Amino acid sequence: MKIGILLFEDNNDLRESLCNMINFSKDLLLLGSYPDVSKVEHQVREANPDVILMDIDMPGRNGIEAVKIIRRFNQKAQIMMLTVFDDNKHIYDAICAGASGYLLKKNISDKLLTSIHEILQGEAPMSPGIARMIIQNLQQLPNAEENKYNLTPREKEILLSLSQGNSFKMIAAQLYISIDTIRTHSKNIYEKLQVHTQIEAVSKAINEKLL
Repeated sequence: MKIGILLFEDNNDLRESLCNMINFSKDLLLLGSYPDVSKVEHQVREANPDVILMDIDMPGRNGIEAVKIIRRFNQKAQIMMLTVFDDNKHIYDAICAGASGYLLKKNISDKLLTSIHEILQGEAPMSPGIARMIIQNLQQLPNAEENKYNLTPREKEILLSLSQGNSFKMIAAQLYISIDTIRTHSKNIYEKLQVHTQIEAVSKAINEKLL
């Protein structure tokens, strides 16, 4: 079954290029492409995509505002931001709003398919710079008064490592356990926090001061 993709990108040439890449891919199905997000709620509800490719800077309402709108009614779709810069507060704001990760426009031709599959598997593509912003935010918050979600010490350790932008493979190597074990712990973390993705888990940890 193909992965349903919805695209929002105001650059006509890039949007056309992305549409061609998606249409020629055996794994992806283009559900729609738009130059702005003025009707984003209707378009997302109608298409019900697996993955949304969202430009950050668009005329009128921007991609960050669009993410906030989408997350009010859809927690399932994975939202990947498209951006020119890899160390940008706008990216951080988009991730905190509910985006699942981001892809640099200069890397789209090489990394689009890989990044889509990573996001669908629960990982979150992000640069060390963005991960650093998340860590700084965490460090400025007081510790939680209680562990109301009953996270185990190992689960908290993995959640902290996820918040640093580390992949499942990197965490497995750091903790000397298998990737399957990391996936199992991550699944348990998501269930306890009542979220579906790594980004949602990290955002909740930040907002509720769990780390």
